Amino acid sequence: MTAVRVLVGTQKGAFILSSDGRRTGWEVEGPLFGGWEVYHVTGSPADPDRLYASQSTGWFGQVIQRSDDGGRSWNPAGNGFSYQGGTGTHQWYDGTPHPWEFARVWHLEPSYDDPDTVYAGAEDAALFRTTDGAATWTELEGLRTHHTGPKWQPGAGGMCVHTVLIDPSDADRLHVAISAAGVFRSGDAGQSWAPANRGLQSGGIPDPDAEVGHCVHRITRHPSRPDVLFMQKHWDVMRSDDGGDHWREISGDLPTDFGFPIAVHAHEPDTVYVVPITSDSEHYPPEGRLRVYRSRTGGDEWEPLSAGLPQSDCYVNVLRDAMAVDDLDPCGIYFGTTGGQVYGSADSGDTWQPIVRDLPRVLSVEVQTRP
Repeated sequence: MTAVRVLVGTQKGAFILSSDGRRTGWEVEGPLFGGWEVYHVTGSPADPDRLYASQSTGWFGQVIQRSDDGGRSWNPAGNGFSYQGGTGTHQWYDGTPHPWEFARVWHLEPSYDDPDTVYAGAEDAALFRTTDGAATWTELEGLRTHHTGPKWQPGAGGMCVHTVLIDPSDADRLHVAISAAGVFRSGDAGQSWAPANRGLQSGGIPDPDAEVGHCVHRITRHPSRPDVLFMQKHWDVMRSDDGGDHWREISGDLPTDFGFPIAVHAHEPDTVYVVPITSDSEHYPPEGRLRVYRSRTGGDEWEPLSAGLPQSDCYVNVLRDAMAVDDLDPCGIYFGTTGGQVYGSADSGDTWQPIVRDLPRVLSVEVQTRP
C-alpha cells in the first residue's frame, strides 16, 4: 500500500509523520535535530530516500543535513555559503545602505531528475546551488547582483529567497520570490535574471510597472502548466497566465486577502488553496476561526473549508512554507501552524483532522508519497 510521509520543520527540530494511503492513522518520529531551528526539510523527487534539511541556530550558524535512507540517519553536508563577487549593499527601510550578509537558508528545492542537484534560497536574498548532494555550494550571483539589488528591502521576517520553482519541462527555467523585492525569473539556470512583477501594487509603490519592491509571500504552480503562477502577497492573492509577465488580482470573495501560504491541487490545476489571516499586524484567522479557502475556478470565487478545524478562540498563523499537497487520489492537503498543530485532509480539503498537536512552531511542511 502507498506510504505517505509529511516532513515538518519546526523552531525546535524536525518531525516525520507517516501513514498509509488511507491517511487516517499516523506515526510521529522526532524531534530530529532537537532544539535547532529547521527552516525547511524536503525530499528529492528523483530519489524518495534522499532528504535534505536546513538546520540553524544563532550559536552555531547554518548546517545542511542530508539523509540517504529516508530520514533514519543524517549527515551534515558541506556548507560554503559565501557570497561571490562584489558584495555591495541593499537598501534598509530608511533608505540607508545595508551590507549583504548571509544569515540562513530558508528554502531547499531539489531538482526533479537529479537527487544531487538542489537550490537553496538564503537570507540576505541570495540563491545557491549544489550539484554534488550538498557537499559544496555555489552562489548564482546573477540574482543578488541584479541592477535592482540596491533597491531591495527586507520584509518583516528578513530579506529572503523563500520560494524557488523549477520548470519540470525545462530545468533551466527558474522562478524565485524574494521578500521584499518580488518575483524574478531565469531562462539560463540562474545565470541571469529579470523581474516578473508587472501588475503588482505594494503599499508605497502604486505604479503597477514598478520593477521591484513587492512583498511577495509565496508563489506556486501546477507542474502541468508552468506558465500559470499563483501568488499570495502582502495583501492580494494574484495570478499570472504568462510566467509572470503580467499579474491580476484573484482575491475575489475572500474574507481578507492577507496570508502567507498558497498551494495547488495535485490533479486539478485550477483548484487553489489559501489560509487568510486578519491583517499584517494581526497574524491570526478572522474571528478566531481557522479556515482554509479553496477556489475551484483558478481564483475569484472561494469557499471556506472548516470541517474538523477549530472555529472559535483560534489565534494561530500558517507560515509561507507550511502548506503542501500529496499526489494521491483524492488529493491530500496538509498544513502546520505556529501553535504546533499539523492538520491533514484526505479528501481535497472537504474535511480535516489533526495529525499531531503541541509541536514547536511549525516553519515548513512537505509531503512524500511512495508505493
